[in-house]
Amino acid sequence: MQVSLDISLYPLNADYAQAILSFISQIESEPGIEVVRNTLSTQVFGDFHQIMQLMTKEIAQVFSEQPESVFVLKLVGQNRAPV
Repeated sequence: MQVSLDISLYPLNADYAQAILSFISQIESEPGIEVVRNTLSTQVFGDFHQIMQLMTKEIAQVFSEQPESVFVLKLVGQNRAPV
């Protein structure tokens, strides 16, 4: 099943920019999914199970390093990648 994920990360500390860029770089390195950066959020397109496994791993990593971080996720049950 193909899905679209819109994700925003809000690290509640002074070094927020580096934490966001590092998170995005990690998800961009995953083969088989499409990642689109925007000014307000990042969009991820691809297989549901692959994306959810990736998010579980990468969100846990952020929380282990910066537990004061906030994530906002929106999930759509189809691939809505830009054409």
